Amino acid sequence: MRILIVDDNASMRDLLTALLSSQGYTVVGALEEGNGVIDAIRKLAPELVCLDYLLPGRDGLDILREINSLFPEIDVLFITASEAPGLEAKAADAGAAGFLRKPFGQKQVIDELRAVCDTRNRASEANVPAETRKAPLPQPTAAGAPKASGKQQPTVVIVDDNSSIRLLLKGLLSELGLNVVAQAANGEEAIRAAKAHQPTVLFLDVNMPILGGLEALPRIVEASPKTAVVMVTGDTSRAIVQQAAGLGARGYVVKPVRPAYVENFLKQLFNT
Repeated sequence: MRILIVDDNASMRDLLTALLSSQGYTVVGALEEGNGVIDAIRKLAPELVCLDYLLPGRDGLDILREINSLFPEIDVLFITASEAPGLEAKAADAGAAGFLRKPFGQKQVIDELRAVCDTRNRASEANVPAETRKAPLPQPTAAGAPKASGKQQPTVVIVDDNSSIRLLLKGLLSELGLNVVAQAANGEEAIRAAKAHQPTVLFLDVNMPILGGLEALPRIVEASPKTAVVMVTGDTSRAIVQQAAGLGARGYVVKPVRPAYVENFLKQLFNT
């Protein structure tokens, strides 16, 4: 994997470069400020960016959003020493594939990178021939949930304003045997997609422009009552979870998205 490091601390850049190189990763560059990151990505073509939050020029969250908009196939490992409340959730919602809080140990870095790589590799399996993928997951059997006959694939709609997260979820869900019939970037589009496709499952981001997930949720349930709506969020506060459940959500998936969690959640959903 080709990695670009962005951190204003020279010692941190050197430490990460040495550690990642020792693990077989290729460090293609190391930057000390935020202004040149996008140009460096175009020039160096990294597959992953280790991105500090507090940088001269531009802050990491702003850069993260632009990376995910322009290069959704690139993973970002977000790194910070900041104790600002809600920062991890903000980074996750902005599309961070992983998160590290300074100070951290070498094992934490290696483990988080392996988790990011495993997630991307699993998602990429969606591009292999269909006959080599996993057998489709069974249809839900809960009261009121749709159940198809034979081997018909469960259908799914993915709703998230972040193109990187949509790409990742599409790959993971396709690899697990679900048929992604539509994608949307805001709540209004989600309602239309639910009405048009009546999907088995709809993955719904909480924080979106135009109409957020919690605002759209009751209208989605009304438009497609048999659809199991699953919230996708970096904010797992009790208030959000309870509000979503009260509005009809069947559960939630936490960002950054991890394959094992998604697979286990779907198995539980489809067998309850």
